[in-house]
Amino acid sequence: MSSLLFEAHNILAAGVPQPKSQSVPGLSDKVDKVLGAVSWAGTAAGVLGVLITGAMMAVSLKRGESSEHMSRLGMVLGGCVLISSAGPLMTFVFQ
Repeated sequence: MSSLLFEAHNILAAGVPQPKSQSVPGLSDKVDKVLGAVSWAGTAAGVLGVLITGAMMAVSLKRGESSEHMSRLGMVLGGCVLISSAGPLMTFVFQ
């Protein structure tokens, strides 16, 4: 059965063209600059979010209030992980 599927695959896929991926000249540099700026802004926003969450935790501790700062910190750190892993993940998927 598997040899039959292998032969069918060879016959059906014989005429399928395999184009090479090429970007528009000059466009890849501009896209790289935009993606670099967005990546930098995302990292800066993550650092700012951690700082703000830490400051809010310190102020609420000083006042004796309890709040759900740990869930907020978890969301910020999750966003940081997502931003930092976006580039390597897309490189793995598309290359």
